[in-house]
Formats: sequence, C-alpha cells, structure tokens
Amino acid sequence: MRYISTRALRSDDPSLYCSASRAIIRGLAEDGGLYVPETIPLLSREELSSLPALTYEDTACLILGKYLDFDPHLIRTMVQEAYSSFDSEGPVAIRPLGSGPVSVLELWHGPSCAFKDMALQLLPRLLTASLQHEDIQDLIWILTATSGDTGKAALEGFKDVPGTRITVFYPHQGVSAVQEAQMVRQQGTNVDVVAIKGNFDDAQSAVKRLFSDTCLAERLAQKHILLSSANSINWGRLLPQIVYYVYTAVRLGTPEQPVDFSVPTGNFGDILAGYYAKAMGAPVGRLICASNANNVLTDFLTTGTYDRNRPFYKTSSPSMDILVSSNLERLLYLASGGDGPLICSLMKQLSDRGRYTVPPELLHRIRQDFSAGYTDDDVTSGTIRYVSETFGYLCDPHTAVAAHIAFEDVKQQELAGQVPAPMVILSTASPFKFPETVLKAAGLQEAEGFDALDKVSGNYQLPIPAGLASLRDLSRRFDKVMEPSELDSLFL
Repeated sequence: MRYISTRALRSDDPSLYCSASRAIIRGLAEDGGLYVPETIPLLSREELSSLPALTYEDTACLILGKYLDFDPHLIRTMVQEAYSSFDSEGPVAIRPLGSGPVSVLELWHGPSCAFKDMALQLLPRLLTASLQHEDIQDLIWILTATSGDTGKAALEGFKDVPGTRITVFYPHQGVSAVQEAQMVRQQGTNVDVVAIKGNFDDAQSAVKRLFSDTCLAERLAQKHILLSSANSINWGRLLPQIVYYVYTAVRLGTPEQPVDFSVPTGNFGDILAGYYAKAMGAPVGRLICASNANNVLTDFLTTGTYDRNRPFYKTSSPSMDILVSSNLERLLYLASGGDGPLICSLMKQLSDRGRYTVPPELLHRIRQDFSAGYTDDDVTSGTIRYVSETFGYLCDPHTAVAAHIAFEDVKQQELAGQVPAPMVILSTASPFKFPETVLKAAGLQEAEGFDALDKVSGNYQLPIPAGLASLRDLSRRFDKVMEPSELDSLFL
C-alpha cells in the first residue's frame, strides 16, 4: 500500500508516493498535507461474513494488515501487546441503553481512561516497526498538541520507548483538572509536558509550524533527530480507530440495515475513521458529527463554509474545544476524488483568511455520509442527568454531547414514521475524567480534583479507575508555560 499527501499536485508521479512505514515516521507530509492511502481496501464478502465471530484483536489484525506492509505475525504481536494494558472489559464494550435502538460504545478502558488509548497504545509499536523497516537509527522526537486526552494517552504510550522522546503541548487552563494531573505527573525518562498560553488551535498551529520549519529540520538532522507526531494527523494514529467501527458495525448492523454513529468530535479524526470503515464495506450508515458550542464543523456540514473566525468557547467538553479541525482535510481530499490542487487552494484560504467554501457538488457528496448537530453546556449537563436517571448509565460530558444529538435524531425519525436504524453513541472518556462536571450535572455537592473523584465513586457506587486513583501518589513533574512563538527554543 502506497501513501500520498492530500496536497500532492499530481497523482501520476511515482516520486510523490511513500510506504506506510515512511508515512508513519514522518507524520506530516513535507508539503504540509496529510498522508492518505492510495486506495481504500475493500472487505470481501467472506471477510464480512466472518467478522462477527472474530475477537477485537483478530479484527484489528485483519484491518491493519490491509493498510500496512508489515509481516502478519508482527502485526499480531503489536496488537496483542497494545491491548494487554486495557482493563478486564477488553478494548471496547457495547452497552445497550434500554430496549431501544441506541447503544453506547465504550472506548475508554485503556490506561488513560480515554478513547485515544485505542490508537496510542499501538502507535509507538507501529513507529518502532516502521523505523526498523526503513532501517532508520535516528532518535524520533514526538511533538503532540492536545486538547485534553491525546496528551496523557501519547505520554503513556511512548513512555520509555527506546529511540523516542515525546513533548506534549496543552492549552494552559484549558483542560480539566484530572486531564492536567494525568499529564504533569506523567512518569518516564523521555517525556516532557508544556502548557501553551492560548487554546488548542494555538498549540496545534505552533506544532505544525515546527514541522514545516526546514531550518529546524536541518539542524535536527545533523544531530540525527527526526520529528514526528502522535496527533491524528499521523496516519498511524487514525488507522487503529477504523477497527472499532468495523467491529461494532458487523455486530449490530447488516448490509440491509447499517449502523448510524453519533460521534463527539473536534479535530474530525475519530469520525473520519468511521468514513474509512464505511468505504471498506462495513455496514456503517450515517456518521453524525456532534459538536459543542465550538460548532465550526456543524456549520461546515450544513453550509459548506468552514470559518474559524468566530468566538472560542471553553466548555465542559474541553477535548472538543477546537476551531481548526485538521482531519477534515483528509475528507475533502477523499470526497473530491483526490483533487490535490483544490485542497491546496482551500488550505491556503484557511491559512490566509481563516475560511473557505467548498464547491456545492463536493458538499453534496459529503452530506450523503455525514450529518451534524451541536449543543451547549446546559443541555450537555441535562443529558448526563437524563441518561443516568433513565438508563442507570453514567457518562462523561463528551459522550453526553453525542448522546443528545443521537436521541434527537432517533426522535425525528420516529416522528417521521420511520423505524430508526441501530444508533451507536461513541463514549470517548470515562466519567471519572470529568468528575466536577458529573457532580454538577447530578445536582450533587460539588468538589474538585481527587475529592470530586471520591464523590462520584461514592454517589454512583463505581470504582475509580486504577490509572486515575494512582495519581494521588505522584507529584507534579512539569510546570513550564510558554507562548506559542517560543516553542523552537525547546530545541536549542
């Protein structure tokens, strides 16, 4: 399988393609674009019929094997090692909500208690295998911007991995107390954490500038250092996420009745993985983009205009507080039939003016697979309470955003006299990662930090996840706060 940049001006030039290994090592293409596979492999009829009987690990091996030029035995070893750190529930759990069409797909049973573990426990192994495959001996320095959950998952995944160093950047005072504690108390000899003055978009833009700095790249190359990313701009981050869509769709849906997914998303990576699963032939129906008050994606999917020139809101679902959704570029490339010149033009408009409008025919193609909705903090809080009281299920605020949009969608189908398709809400984080929000939503006495964890545990009779409970015994290690323009000083 070959890979090409979304901004490649020609698709008939062999020199513009690279291997899967090279795409994973680089993270971001040299022209600033994102790597995409040359083609999307299809699942055969025999594979689709056998998938419901496969374990999650078996499904992962099948999907990854279609995109990677690695030995199948190596892929299986990497998958088994990656998911061995998950709790007794296994990598995922599907929870029906009552007897209706709605289920919750829990993706947070890994060490950081967030869905990012689904990919970031595997990415370090993919990167190590890629370096061996390409016979590269250089140190790989991972740079990652996070809106909350990616940071801890990346730090945990790359902790003490030989031949790597990782620096995570998060928005100062822009993540939950638990999310910050997970990052600044991280153990490991090769890890570093920096708070950025500004929001996630400021951190992400600063990291992208470092990747495009040719002078910096030359200086680092002299020291045998390569930069790479653990954000979902890296294909090695996005690829493992395709697996849980396929795994879930073949269990709950059929070709005649595909499964709809309501996805809380800010950077558009998680929901894009569903698009790849559908393109491979899995019974995936509509992909519903669920946003909070930073509803730039909802507006785009409604109007065709992407406009980041708008107020930025700090919400109770901070991992979605994003106005520049990097992975949307991949969707535009795929839906446009690989029109690299168009993507270059749109991304230049976004960089220069902060907005762009896609051609009507392109928006029409996108809307055949995607719909969107958004909600505010008050509705999010009410949804946490409603789901708890109605179904006895406790969810975090990001899951609640997707749940509200899902319930509204099902209701509209029923009002129209339709029989709703199976609807899956992607649950992207444990409620214990946002205990203050959960307590407030339930009308319980509010608390902060570890006291809030204890109150959630006591009121709902749920054990605190081990990865969060152990934070009490760790001291803060990182306290750097920097301007986005100062990041290059880290390499001096």
